[in-house]
Parts: sequence; structure tokens; C-alpha cells
Amino acid sequence: MTIDKNTETEFSEDFLLGGRVLVRQPTEGYRVAIDPIFLAASIEIEPNDTILDVGAGVGAASLCLATRALNVKVTGVELQRDYVRYAAENIKLNKLRERVEILHGDLLRPPPRLAAGTFSHVMTNPPYLDATRNNISYNETKAMANLEGEADLDQWAKFSLLMVKPKGTVTFIHRADRLDQILSYFSGKLGNIIIYPLWPGRNKPAKRVLIRGVKNANGALRLAPGMILHSDDGRYTPEADAVLRQAKSIVM
Repeated sequence: MTIDKNTETEFSEDFLLGGRVLVRQPTEGYRVAIDPIFLAASIEIEPNDTILDVGAGVGAASLCLATRALNVKVTGVELQRDYVRYAAENIKLNKLRERVEILHGDLLRPPPRLAAGTFSHVMTNPPYLDATRNNISYNETKAMANLEGEADLDQWAKFSLLMVKPKGTVTFIHRADRLDQILSYFSGKLGNIIIYPLWPGRNKPAKRVLIRGVKNANGALRLAPGMILHSDDGRYTPEADAVLRQAKSIVM
């Protein structure tokens, strides 16, 4: 543990992708889990693509994607200033300043530099919980990361659709029990939608899903087999381990 001299708060240094990515993050509040890593791994990249990471936090998904795909530019937008500052440090630590940038901003009042319809892909790991239906965390920053605020899930979907180019992709990672909401927001706006469940173990219901669609496309929805994350002994399966530690991509 180390003390941040600017905020007098403790932070840790943690490694992602088998040590390829170093992330500084506060020890209290929202902490990077596996979801942003899986989100970044699911983006199908072409050279010179541009990606917008909505709700970028300390930059985990952006950094993982830029580490895996060398010829892309990633821009993130994050509401909490402390996280933006950590993200800037993490970009510098990982020597990715030429290809990753995290901007401070609210998706309801986005930074002027974000132009609508200009990104090849939009990826996001929105707050999972509806604040009207869940208890609020004692930690304010964790609550802001986990609970919908002024911008609800519908607003996250609208902003993502606004920012992506025609024929570009929008990818969410979210709770499986809110899949019906997300699909209702995308109906008539995205096509070729793929639902990719992340099964915690064999014969266990999925708690997380990846959802990807193509703007202004007309293809049918497809339910993919998904991935089992844990073996019966509790360890990550080889497929999950390849994503988390070997920087492998997910083929949806």
C-alpha cells in the first residue's frame, strides 16, 4: 500500500494481463475486477480503429485493449476526477500516452472534444445497479461506480449509440438479469446483436453477459455459447485464463 500525497488516500499497484498492464487504484471504493478485461478482449479490432471507453474508471479496459491491439487509439471518458487522475498516471506508467487518453466528463454533458458518430467502437462497463432498487454503498466513489446516478442505463445506451459510427460496434458488459432492458434500448438501432454469456461454472446460471451490436445493421440476434470461467476446483478455465493472463481475444 502507498499513500497518494495529493488526496492522502491509500492506493495499490496491481498487474493485469499476466503483468503486461500496471494499474494504480485506490484501496477503498471501486476496484478493478475481471469485467473490464473481458470487455476489452471482446472488441474486434482493425488497424487504425478508434475506440471510446465510456465510464473508463482508472483506465483498465482502455489499457488492456491498447496493450492487446497495437494500432488503435483509445479515448475514455470518466465522471470521477480522482479516477481520471489515476488513469492519467496509469497511461504514463504503461507508456501508452500516444494511444490512450482519458477525459473528465459526464455522458449527459460530454467533453466538447468528443464528436458524435466518430468512433469505430464504443465499449462500456456501466454501473450495474439501479439506485432506486439497491442499497447505496457507504463509500461514495464505489457507489458512483456501481449505482446508476443521473444517467441511467437508458442514457448510457443512447450516448453509446450517438458516439459510434454507422456500421461501428457498441459493446456492453452487464448483469445477465438486465439483459432485457439493454436489448430494448438497442432494438431498431443495432443489428447483428450477439449475446455472449459468461458462465461462472458448469451448470451455474450466467451472472454477466457481453452484448455487442452493429449500428445501422439489420442482421438477426445470435446467442453465443459463451465461456465458462471456473473449473469445478474453482480455478479459472484455460479459456478464461488465456483472456485474463495471456491477453487473448474473445471471439464472439
